[in-house]
Amino acid sequence: MAMANNRLVDRQALGVAEAQLARVAAHGSAGHGWLAALAEGSGPHAARNLADAVHMLCSLYGRHPGLLEMALSLSATGPANAWLQDASDAFERERLYIVRLSSAVGPLPSTPGAAETEAVLLAQRHAIETLGKSERNGCALGAATAFVADWRAVRTLLDRAAVRVGVECPAQILPDDASIALVIDTASDGPASERALGFGGEQLLLQHRGLFDLLEARAAARADY
Repeated sequence: MAMANNRLVDRQALGVAEAQLARVAAHGSAGHGWLAALAEGSGPHAARNLADAVHMLCSLYGRHPGLLEMALSLSATGPANAWLQDASDAFERERLYIVRLSSAVGPLPSTPGAAETEAVLLAQRHAIETLGKSERNGCALGAATAFVADWRAVRTLLDRAAVRVGVECPAQILPDDASIALVIDTASDGPASERALGFGGEQLLLQHRGLFDLLEARAAARADY
């Protein structure tokens, strides 16, 4: 009981924005072992594994509209709308970077289970689209802020791939943690929206962890360990 009470106090002690950033730190892509292996980029199969990751990320986020644009399209005028506009504009540079990299790294590595991979990607695209189009107050913003905060970890492997193939790494201009915290604190308007924001963030991070699980499984299927 004492341990449960301590967890309750800890959650109450964190503000909504702090809880969201803590969520990304604890459950985001940076903590996934396969992302760390990809970002290190060593070993005889590193180029192939990085190419696989770039193509999978391009499949999820190289299309327009993406999560940020979907959330923006349903956002009412105000601080959250302005933040989403800035984030969407900044991510366009990231989208172009991914598309350029997907051409530079070569073809998608041949891997057993292509049909299963496509089914997983289709499910992930649908889940991300559902989060971006959610009309539950706070949910889309929760997914969007978690996505932006988590993208920094994803960027490490993109930059590693870029260095390997001689593509220039553009400056990363997505909103920083202070901006994320400010928009969350400004947009939060009660327990219901705070719960929805947390749910959106959790579900987005779940999709990212699932993607790296998929990439690791594909490497194992190619016997690339």
